[in-house]
Amino acid sequence: LPACWDSQLSIEDLHFDGVPVRIYLPRKPSASKRRGVIFIHGGCGIFGSIRSYERVCRYIARKSDSVVVSVGYHLAPEHKYPAQALECLAATVHFLKAAETYGVDPARVLVCGDSVGGTFTAIVCQELGHRTDIPKIRAQVLIYPFLQALNFNLPSHQKNAAVGFLSRERTVHFILKYLNKDCSLKEAILAGSHVPESINLKYRKWINPDLIPDVFKPGYKPALPPLFLPRVHEEVPELFEPCFSPLLAEDAVVCGLPDTCIVTCEHDVLRDEGLLYKKRLEDNNVRVTWHHMEKGFH
Repeated sequence: LPACWDSQLSIEDLHFDGVPVRIYLPRKPSASKRRGVIFIHGGCGIFGSIRSYERVCRYIARKSDSVVVSVGYHLAPEHKYPAQALECLAATVHFLKAAETYGVDPARVLVCGDSVGGTFTAIVCQELGHRTDIPKIRAQVLIYPFLQALNFNLPSHQKNAAVGFLSRERTVHFILKYLNKDCSLKEAILAGSHVPESINLKYRKWINPDLIPDVFKPGYKPALPPLFLPRVHEEVPELFEPCFSPLLAEDAVVCGLPDTCIVTCEHDVLRDEGLLYKKRLEDNNVRVTWHHMEKGFH
């Protein structure tokens, strides 16, 4: 559907390197180049659209006097993983190169996304962190992002297991739908049977309930060690790739990330992933602003 007319914004549907985008440009003239915001919508990679996030993008453009680019990446499973993250990357690179065409300062572009949009934001920034052929991303904004698929028994998973909209069970169900995998694998993945001991040991320094502050762990009970099932592990190799689980990226990648804003919600299974990524970024001397919504939910 085309955008509705807006008295404050000029809105265009375009394609950036073949990726559908909707760009929101403030009508009021500016004495200097504006900020740019690349917005990547949520929806587990399988639903959501430019249209469904139009009010959000209009609000950001108006309130921050910024040029906003909403990325309409194609959805899974019709468009197979990792097409979604690659399209977000392609659209971002295109905009960074063409920013001045839209009255944007290429040194003042940030990438922002919610839920899986936060995942794609993290992936895009990891991919671009050390590139020198294009302007640097100024900042990333991660709104309750999904960041790892190794451990579904963190304190926030236990506390919010049955909270709507995104329950613990539904999280893994959507992951399998996104990857076009057999949903009968869900219970084994929830139990952690897809992770061999060697991988658990490797990533324990980054994905570990002990790294979550005690204030977030009332009532938490450590899960029993799961029975490893090689068949399940072989079915879902994507879960161990940084382009699916950005929390698994090496320190050499993380240290090159831009200033970061992370938003977490108390009533959200993904709360602890944001907390773990916050710690990783801070440990790698990345400047982080953190907002925690005590009454917020996914």
